[in-house]
Amino acid sequence: MTIRQVDEKDREKFNKAAVHPLQSWEWGQFREKAGNKIVRFGVFSGNTLKEALTIIFSKIPYSNLKIGTLIKGPKPTKEILEALKKLAKDENAVFIKSEPNILKDQKTIKLLDSSGCVKGKRLFTPTTFWVDLTKSEEELLASFHPKTRYNIRLAQKQGVEIVEDNSQNAFEKYWQLTRETTLRQGFYAHTEKYHRLMWEILHPAGIAHLLVAKYKGEIITTWIVFVWHDFLYYPYGASTDKYKNVMANNLIMWEAIRFGKKLGLKTFDLWGREPGKGFTKFKEGYNPKIVEFLGTWDLVTSPFYYLYRLTESIRWLLLRLKSRLVKPTF
Repeated sequence: MTIRQVDEKDREKFNKAAVHPLQSWEWGQFREKAGNKIVRFGVFSGNTLKEALTIIFSKIPYSNLKIGTLIKGPKPTKEILEALKKLAKDENAVFIKSEPNILKDQKTIKLLDSSGCVKGKRLFTPTTFWVDLTKSEEELLASFHPKTRYNIRLAQKQGVEIVEDNSQNAFEKYWQLTRETTLRQGFYAHTEKYHRLMWEILHPAGIAHLLVAKYKGEIITTWIVFVWHDFLYYPYGASTDKYKNVMANNLIMWEAIRFGKKLGLKTFDLWGREPGKGFTKFKEGYNPKIVEFLGTWDLVTSPFYYLYRLTESIRWLLLRLKSRLVKPTF
């Protein structure tokens, strides 16, 4: 096995090996346009690219230091970790945060522990939900919570219509509803620039698709879903509070499942799980399987790491305080 940086000529091979849309060549393009530095590695066996790694570097404000992130990458190996250590030193990075897209196993955790990695502050939840798209529609519906099935039927009777609409008008509505949802629920979302760049690059590549729920001719719910290899992902969703009683959110989830099945995909990843939260309870109604990933690991490469963690903790404390006192702005 050899590990080396790759360039545009390796793009097709890179995407075939990338295990998640956040490791795709296009995701790297998007983040590069957003202002980050991107480094791509390929793990080769002869001329065959076996593993793909997209590492994103961000500058730490008021310093010449950086942090790296390797999100939803392949299974860590000793060779990969050594290559990342060298890269971090070359880029003057305090650490590289890694959240591998593999299920939890003790052997890999021991490797991380012995290679200079420590548990880090998470970006994604360590557990998520998977829906098995290889089951028939009848099997899936029968497995749902009775209240979920009732809400799906209610939305259908009310005349809610779910369609894929990748038009610019539909995207503008998606952004409008994202702002509305963020202000209503009081959380901080990615910026308008972030969403527009993401759509501009990932939709033409066939990764991002926009599903909309229409009621009385008005778009009331929008979801962006990602298609990657055999998986469907649900990363972004927004809705209006205006017609919440027609249960459009329940129907759009069901139609997203049907959308994935029509494409011949095998698994629908619902993108996160936090016990006790409303969105988790909503997802639980579809009887998904709970899966646990390896978690968040920081590959420490600088003595400034622990100072960074302290200042990061203070920053998030202040942001949480601010979110209680000030409404998000765009």
